[in-house]
Amino acid sequence: MNELLIVIKENGPRIDKALTTYLPDYTRSQIQQWLKEGVVFLHGQPLKANYKVKAQDEIVICIPEPETLDLKPENLDLEIVYEDEDVAVVNKPQGMVVHPSAGHSHGTLVNGLLYQLNNLSTINDVLRPGIVHRIDKDTSGLLMVAKNDAAHESLASQLKNKTSLRKYVALVHGNITHEKGTIEAPIGRSKVNRKMQAIREDGKLAVTHFTVLERFGDFTLVELQLETGRTHQIRVHMQYIGFPLAGDPTYGPKKTLTGNGQFLHAKLLGFTHPRTKDKMVFEAPLPEIFEKTLKNLRKKD
Repeated sequence: MNELLIVIKENGPRIDKALTTYLPDYTRSQIQQWLKEGVVFLHGQPLKANYKVKAQDEIVICIPEPETLDLKPENLDLEIVYEDEDVAVVNKPQGMVVHPSAGHSHGTLVNGLLYQLNNLSTINDVLRPGIVHRIDKDTSGLLMVAKNDAAHESLASQLKNKTSLRKYVALVHGNITHEKGTIEAPIGRSKVNRKMQAIREDGKLAVTHFTVLERFGDFTLVELQLETGRTHQIRVHMQYIGFPLAGDPTYGPKKTLTGNGQFLHAKLLGFTHPRTKDKMVFEAPLPEIFEKTLKNLRKKD
């Protein structure tokens, strides 16, 4: 572990912003990640990102050792929907993890992107080049990829400012009788199961809009639009209102429809191009297993 000592010269802004001045070789995103990990200390206590620095503060940063995962390009025959010198849009299949992590060192979307694209942004850590946002392993559909750091900053800013467009299609348990709705409920890590998310009063703001597309008696097909992008947001929100996703025994009933995981597809993606400022909108068809399941439900209805 590499330990850094920074002595603050004068009263100033939040620590994440202040440290970018003292550590020009590190991005603000990296500094914010250290704060989340609790490795930035003052008087032996980990600091929060909203701490405002004071003159003579002695800040200690215990930089973790870099991951030892070997990140290799792999020919995974990814479906690149669009590509130019700044951005790419990829249609991720179900069952594919977005980036390497413990237990997933190969076969990830990042491994495939390294093989098929000539450049990827470097703003995130070494295991997430080009990745601006994620979808779950068993969720299919569209993701935007940054090919340089300027494009990454622009796309990430659009996500933060809620100016990008993300629409999903999901098949859920139950019969939703109203045509439209909005779910606004804060999401945080579950206190019962650390691998799950849950509705928590102290969680982060999360907003999901939904529209009913088709009803099948015991199931409903819905279109969902994300206003925020919390981990497992759609899965948690639909469970919260009593209509959990089909194929998702983690957040719904164990007895569910058979597929390749939850029936959730990132169907539509829109953003402003970082360089040209053109409005870009892309759409991906439902996976074959999703379409087949809908046909079977229509036959029964």
